[in-house]
Amino acid sequence: MTALEAGKKLVELCQKGQNVQAIETLYSPDVVSVEPASGPNMPAEMRGIQAVIGKNQWWMDNHEIHSASCDGPYPHGERFIVNFRYDVTNKPTKTRFQMSEAGLYTVKDGKIVREEFFYHMG
Repeated sequence: MTALEAGKKLVELCQKGQNVQAIETLYSPDVVSVEPASGPNMPAEMRGIQAVIGKNQWWMDNHEIHSASCDGPYPHGERFIVNFRYDVTNKPTKTRFQMSEAGLYTVKDGKIVREEFFYHMG
């Protein structure tokens, strides 16, 4: 699978809310996921598909998602970018907020091997 093909499939699955299925089918078992910063219980860098699934599950468990959308992919060689937009409420704090982020993905041997997220932290 090329980066463009992986990106199209990722966007298709995320638009359907099938984020975990996207991870399970498109990611390498040794994927590396990088956030801009670490949190109290979440390191900035995680390694392995199970860690990435766990991070996604934590997000779903701790946020009520009012709406989510994504667009792309925007390919460049073995990489592509997808833009995400969310309207969510943090369940523990009951704070509602809107968020947009860009994900930069790297594909090798037909699988996503690295994802890096970029978003405003303030």
